Amino acid sequence: MPGDEIKVFEAQLGETTLLRSGDGRPHWALSAIGIATILGLCYWGELVLSTMMVSVLLAFILAPVVDLLMRLRLPRGVAAFIAVVLLLALVGAGVVYFSSQALSFAQDVARYAGKIRAELRTFWEKAESFGGLTPAPFSNESNSEASGNLTTLVFRGFGSVTQGLVVGSFIPFLVYFMLTWQHHVRSATVMLFGLENRHTAYVTLGLISAMIRSFMVGNLLIGLFLGTVSTVAFGILQFPFFYFVGFVSGFLSLIPYLGVLLALLPPLIVGFGHVPSEAIIGSLLTVAGMHVIALNVLYPKFLGPRLQLNPLAVTIALLVWGWLWGGMGLVLAIPITAAMKIIFDHIHALRPYGAWLGE
Repeated sequence: MPGDEIKVFEAQLGETTLLRSGDGRPHWALSAIGIATILGLCYWGELVLSTMMVSVLLAFILAPVVDLLMRLRLPRGVAAFIAVVLLLALVGAGVVYFSSQALSFAQDVARYAGKIRAELRTFWEKAESFGGLTPAPFSNESNSEASGNLTTLVFRGFGSVTQGLVVGSFIPFLVYFMLTWQHHVRSATVMLFGLENRHTAYVTLGLISAMIRSFMVGNLLIGLFLGTVSTVAFGILQFPFFYFVGFVSGFLSLIPYLGVLLALLPPLIVGFGHVPSEAIIGSLLTVAGMHVIALNVLYPKFLGPRLQLNPLAVTIALLVWGWLWGGMGLVLAIPITAAMKIIFDHIHALRPYGAWLGE
């Protein structure tokens, strides 16, 4: 009987639905396995993936330059080549200009570190006589081990020197091809989806492109502003290497949450023993004040409308990507997380995750 067959089919369908839904355990187990697999791939493929991400960010920085050159009737390939050459020339000029200052700065850092260790050792020895404290491990061996651990943590994502040179040689070519083939890559990526999802994919890619461009340009402008103000302030306070330390401090201030602490280190290091205490206090107030202005005025103005990430999500992203890729992960954590939020917002099943990441 047709009616009985329909009832049997509905009963079987209901049983299948119950088996699929159950109490949610198979669904969450598969999700956990998928997340663990993705994290494993990101961890083991950090060199390749971080290189591609850096190339993408540089391509977005150079895209306006390519568009400007194309308005001058230059072919896209020629415009992209000129933009990459200008980038390499700018990086090379910066390396040549700051190399001697950076070497002197590094030597001073080593000398100041020895003075600071001596002062801490004296302070700890005096404290031992009052509280019976155990001797502090200020030996050269322990300091070298701590310094090595810190260097490994921060620079793990950059690889060794040889790996850095090999990766650096790939970046200009990747940037060039991303600039010349950007329309083809975008259209080909959209064609990977079904016909009913292509419009959503096209809009999502456009929003991610706009977010990354705003993130890079905004951070560059904010970093230049902070670096210029810090350089002028350190020069007035007569800090040594103020033209180098000012920009280092300004761009370190861009790192979320930890930026203000990292930005305080360069003026403290070069000012110790060279400038009076009033100048050091003035530099600390300058760095803290500029960080507050950047956090409450500049970031919301240039980056807030595009990122739309809540502070908890940003903190977790920094923790996770810093663990995965080291120092490079800290640099790329925010744009990666913001891109994930845009994707989540345009996939119906993932919208709750996008809402959790949002403000």
